[in-house]
Amino acid sequence: MLVVEDDRELAGMLAELLADEGYEPELAHDGQRGLHLGLVGRYDVMIVDRRLPVMDGLEMLAGLRRKGVTTRVLVLSALGDVGDRVDGLDAGADDYLVKPFEAEELLARLRALGRRDLDGAECLPLGTAELDLRRHEVVLAVGDRVTLSGREFELLRTLAQRPKAIHPRESLRSNIFADSTGESIVDTYVYYLRRKLGRDVVRTVHGLGYQIGAV
Repeated sequence: MLVVEDDRELAGMLAELLADEGYEPELAHDGQRGLHLGLVGRYDVMIVDRRLPVMDGLEMLAGLRRKGVTTRVLVLSALGDVGDRVDGLDAGADDYLVKPFEAEELLARLRALGRRDLDGAECLPLGTAELDLRRHEVVLAVGDRVTLSGREFELLRTLAQRPKAIHPRESLRSNIFADSTGESIVDTYVYYLRRKLGRDVVRTVHGLGYQIGAV
């Protein structure tokens, strides 16, 4: 994830928040640097401030869109009038959040943007297998299908969406099992997945959380 924010204290706080949620944030502190990184890098989502040094955030965003970059962008700005939000969306933003903001809302909007990227997809890779997003099944290399429960599917999809990320247990619990009071609910569903698909489907990163493996 690319974060383009000139307020270094806020940028640091965002990076820490996003890392705790399993993202891999990269920071830029002016629009020109953000444009360069956005053109040469591969990101799931970008968070872009509007009032940036060197190049305005919307100018940066328009530059990315002209070059064919389709990465989802959330504009994060203190400019919150209706006209400001319309300008941001018209410039190519996928969402617009006004400062000051609540961390929970920011994370929820990022999750929504991530889900939107999957709207046209049918499968996610799991090593030699695939996760069928339509039928909530794992398609094995030999052609066999393994049906998942709703919670098993949500957990496996969350891990597979960001295959390089390490997802903290608390993040998984709050995002997928919010209605459960059990502290070990994530571990329980990891056990279910491993029982169905083998131990390698989910990796335990000791002291940090879980990461997608392979089937």
